[in-house]
Amino acid sequence: METQAQKKIYLHYNHTDPCRFARWNARESYEFMEARPWQEVNEFYSNAVNGHSSLSALFGIQTHHVHNNAEIPEVSDKTDLESVSAEERTGRWARSTFKIVLSYHGGSFDGWQKQPGLNTVQGLIEISLGKFVDENKVKLLKDKGLPLEGCVVVAGRTDKGVTALQQNCAFSTWRRDIKPWDIGEAINSAVPGKLRVISVSEVSRIFHPNFSAKWRRYLYIFPLNDWEDGEQNSESREDLEHFRCSENEGDQKIGRVECNGETVENQIINDEEELESGKKPCNFRISRVNQLLQQLEGKLLSYKIFARDTKASRSVGPPTECFVYHARATEARLPSSDHGEGRKVMCVELVANRFLRKMVRVLLATSVREAAAGAEEDALLKLMDATCRRATAPPAPADGLCLVDVGYDEFDSQICLIPKD
Repeated sequence: METQAQKKIYLHYNHTDPCRFARWNARESYEFMEARPWQEVNEFYSNAVNGHSSLSALFGIQTHHVHNNAEIPEVSDKTDLESVSAEERTGRWARSTFKIVLSYHGGSFDGWQKQPGLNTVQGLIEISLGKFVDENKVKLLKDKGLPLEGCVVVAGRTDKGVTALQQNCAFSTWRRDIKPWDIGEAINSAVPGKLRVISVSEVSRIFHPNFSAKWRRYLYIFPLNDWEDGEQNSESREDLEHFRCSENEGDQKIGRVECNGETVENQIINDEEELESGKKPCNFRISRVNQLLQQLEGKLLSYKIFARDTKASRSVGPPTECFVYHARATEARLPSSDHGEGRKVMCVELVANRFLRKMVRVLLATSVREAAAGAEEDALLKLMDATCRRATAPPAPADGLCLVDVGYDEFDSQICLIPKD
């Protein structure tokens, strides 16, 4: 057995498309992504969840799609999705369904999905909703020896560390004495500062937060280290942001990212440089990442090569296809509490009808790798034809990812945080 284990070799994927520099291998890409001040991104997301900051502060623009008002509105018996009053409902339609929009800090939970022994968002919410369960279900749970908990369905499960600003979920009960603000108060009192209800409204029983959704929007914040410098040239629209790193001679640790002790300002990668196949890049331009991502817009493609931990049944066919409405990258700054300049970050905004598991994080990491290697603009499209997932980079850290919101109307590009050129 030991002999067999020693012979196991993980080969680097052999890319056939040209690029100026050799691509990072999986470990180099992982180390480059991890060596970042993620704590500052976590603090920004925590403030956004609690209403102390917003994405408008990040981009310096006015946004109307991120709600910071913690008030829980009451709705009438007649809703937008259901015109039949509560008194006239019979049979299965007598059940009341509530749409819950909430925000939570990813670093405070072990993901959304309820799991034994873990602190998850779903588990916490279902415990909070236990007091609103109808009598028949209470009896059923007691007979089975199960805890008194509600049941919620969600628009999309988030992994451990991923923040959500407007996650949508639904809760149903046959009790008719439940008001929207009762649900909001019960959830808000569970873990103040980590999870906050944005709104609660009664909707039609046909509403499903996942299947009724027409698009989802994610934002990834990629922080820059102190020694990394860059600025955007508005005249040429060239992004001069790049990353500087160095490797000590004799140090065999792959992907070690260090400051080279020098501040290099306004340095631009020369596209006329000769290809050095044996040299690994240490920098990339945000504008190049933006160009790579733009190639995905308006196309229905199979993103199976960018997915991770998916079932075999979802590895082929329509289940892997996603339509990307919007894919952009730009430079921004985190808000500073001392009225100074906040940390520079790269922000990536992705909007699609659906996302596969870990797709955003893999897509982000791969885009950075391809931009650093000087790959062609259609590099991400070419990767769609790969048959091995080693062709893409390991997932970027979950700390930078945020589910911004979920849409149930047709997508409107006017709501985008990063506008199109």
